[in-house]
Amino acid sequence: MRSMWFGLASALLLAMAPANAQDGYPSKQVSVIVPFAAGGTADIFARMVGNQLQAKLGKPFVIENVGGAGSILGVTRLAKAAPDGMTIGLASTSALAINPSLYGAKLSYQPEKDLAPVAQISVVPNVLVVNPDKIKARTVPDLIAYLKANPDKVSFGSAGVGTSQHLAGELFQQMTGTKMVHVPYKGSSQMITDLLSGQIDLAFDNVPLLLPHAKTGKLALIATATPKRAAFDPELPAVAEFLPGFEAVAWHGFFVPAATPKPIVEKLSAEIRAFMQQPETVAKMAELGAAAVAVDSKPFADYIASETVRWKKVIEAANIKMD
Repeated sequence: MRSMWFGLASALLLAMAPANAQDGYPSKQVSVIVPFAAGGTADIFARMVGNQLQAKLGKPFVIENVGGAGSILGVTRLAKAAPDGMTIGLASTSALAINPSLYGAKLSYQPEKDLAPVAQISVVPNVLVVNPDKIKARTVPDLIAYLKANPDKVSFGSAGVGTSQHLAGELFQQMTGTKMVHVPYKGSSQMITDLLSGQIDLAFDNVPLLLPHAKTGKLALIATATPKRAAFDPELPAVAEFLPGFEAVAWHGFFVPAATPKPIVEKLSAEIRAFMQQPETVAKMAELGAAAVAVDSKPFADYIASETVRWKKVIEAANIKMD
């Protein structure tokens, strides 16, 4: 009888263990790895959420900017951190859904094996934009007609090989049967400078960087790469209205090392999602040109898987390879 009660007590303690792991979290300062330089959109997102988590959970959430190698350095550091919830990180489309197909076995982390999604927090529209002095087309059909009449004579820029901007251009060519010359840059800043000066003709890029120039007429927005018209400009059509199924957005979410206890993941996810649904947060994200979302870990994992399959097809069709 004594052994039976001992067994029941042990089972009860085991059942309570996950809750206890959650109740004491965090026990000390938490590092928040951002695989981008300070001051960018992703960095702003991470600081917003980090400040909220610090206020709600009572321990410092300290941002660590670990940029370089197309976010690979920072995401690798996150993947190799101790799985105790004391290191979390922000990651985006390129790191999770594109790099695995670009680098294959050479990639220093494998998203499904090494990372656990916590919550998706944003969708940032890519927008098809042209230099109005170089490209006279102002609609998607007119642009397609112009490109077909001028194969390999129009250049499109991107923030680098394998970025969401690059793959948006490749997807556009594949779906329209057109041919452009890709000009990769080391980030969006120089690319936009050259687009403004007419060194390149058009681009797909994140809307926050383009709106100031569009308002002055120095750049012309043609269409958004979201599945439907975006909230920042309901009058701007979506490419998908002319090319059904076209979508090329950037997204961000929080992750932890894969073996992090589930109760900690759930606690972080609940706090982050609650924050992303606050009206003030939604308004702030809109000011930054992004849509605030609050997607839990499981549907976020499913979304990443579907995005990985979709971009792999584009990468293989375009024969994009990384040395």
